Amino acid sequence: MSEVLSQQEIDSLLAALSTGELDANDIQENKEKQVKDYDFKRPVKFSKEHLRTLEIIFEHYGRLLSTNLQVYLRKNVQVTVSSSETVTFSEFSNALSSPVILSIVNFAPLAGNILMELSLNLGYAIIDRMLGGQGTSLEKTKDFSEIEMTILEKVLVVCMQLLREPWKNVVDINPVLDRIETNPQFAQIIAPSDMIAIVTLNIKIGEVEGLMNVCLPYFTLEDIMDNLNTKFWYSTIHEVSDEKYHEYLETLVKKVSVPIRAVLGSSSISVSDFTNLQLGDIIRLDSEINGDLIVYVGNIKKFTAVPGSSKEKYAVQVTSVLGEEE
Repeated sequence: MSEVLSQQEIDSLLAALSTGELDANDIQENKEKQVKDYDFKRPVKFSKEHLRTLEIIFEHYGRLLSTNLQVYLRKNVQVTVSSSETVTFSEFSNALSSPVILSIVNFAPLAGNILMELSLNLGYAIIDRMLGGQGTSLEKTKDFSEIEMTILEKVLVVCMQLLREPWKNVVDINPVLDRIETNPQFAQIIAPSDMIAIVTLNIKIGEVEGLMNVCLPYFTLEDIMDNLNTKFWYSTIHEVSDEKYHEYLETLVKKVSVPIRAVLGSSSISVSDFTNLQLGDIIRLDSEINGDLIVYVGNIKKFTAVPGSSKEKYAVQVTSVLGEEE
């Protein structure tokens, strides 16, 4: 943008031209084109528009991830997009420590794979929570056992499946977890000089906070780069009807596990009688033989039922549904 001269500067310039102190040819506008440096070793293949679209996609993915992980971990989970950038694959791989949690995901039908790196503290917290703990991390890093890797794999498979919906406005994908590597040297999926886009998610599980880095190679996304713009993304959004939304909520509710118990009856006995119980002793309950049992869902009386057996196991058959107020 040209500099705006003040009135005093204009008067001084006209005076200099009239006296011959300044030649008009010396003040011709410089019409030379501005040259920008370009590093051919690091070609810019992801524009700001591409990165912005990827952020929108993974913001949607973060909402799905926070909702679904809470079902499995029974812990408050918060996911936000922290940043996005483009670097070479060597810069990404050199920054990884060992051990590391690297998920190699087949991004079919697109060519090649993507990488998803999960912070070690989040991995330890997930394992601790899935094994019945409070979901705390470890102070010192350690290698993962086969049992721990199996637990992590089950959770990461769920994370992979959630990628379908956010990407459906760009391309219909079927992501499949290929394998999990703990050594970054065994995760060289592309050449070191190839460009990649990295979207960083900030994940907080209870009090444990860490990052998930999603590595998206240009080689994998090359065929759909024209679709990675906000105009195309918003134009393909379909309005979801209330019926489909209810079906989606119903699907999420069905995944929630709640304790169910059928109560035969209750009785009061002394501590000495309890400690001296023997096989064949009889305890008198406060319920009738032909009466229905009360079935609790959580702490709520929900059903009445009659006792029986199914496939050589104890079972109950529901006879009526009770209201929550009962």
